[in-house]
Amino acid sequence: MVLSREFYTRPDVVQIARELLGKQLCSIIRGKFTSGIISETEAYAGVTDRASHAYGNRRTGRTEIMYKTGGTGYIYLCYGVHSLFNVVTNIEGIPHAVLIRGIIPGEGVPLMLQRTRKNNLTKNFGIGPGNVTKVLGIHFSMTGIDLTIKNAGTGNDAIWLEEKNYKVNDSEILTTTRIGVQYSGEAAKFPYRFVLNK
Repeated sequence: MVLSREFYTRPDVVQIARELLGKQLCSIIRGKFTSGIISETEAYAGVTDRASHAYGNRRTGRTEIMYKTGGTGYIYLCYGVHSLFNVVTNIEGIPHAVLIRGIIPGEGVPLMLQRTRKNNLTKNFGIGPGNVTKVLGIHFSMTGIDLTIKNAGTGNDAIWLEEKNYKVNDSEILTTTRIGVQYSGEAAKFPYRFVLNK
């Protein structure tokens, strides 16, 4: 079942980031389906979070997507190389987002290997936000896509998240500080990163 708009529009982005562990992230790119179980997330709490792109109510051509209603995809280019996939949360006008940092490969593994030019799955395959988008074929040009319907993209392209019968126990969730946000002062110490530790 595709995650509903109501799942995303709740106010607590940290709780949503935690609850996204074990959900399935799916893509159809050029008519080809791939999926993975979300295994690592980071929460970004909008205008009050110095690590967020929207800190201080910053609004640019890129970050404007963060102010859309929850269930919108915010996908941006990092270092001119990697597309990074975020899920916008909360109601329209409040720029909360969850960065998807890792997945466990599901369906479409041969295509994932082809996209990454690898011959077989390694232990950390799909780990790291740049790897998530690479294996699922997600590109920053898809930013703004509606994640609550399967055919929201242009042509045959779509991204959505859905429930999967993948049980996650609290004891299997590792909570840590976020990665790569040392510039953000006290916000660098926030325990906003969640890792599925199975």
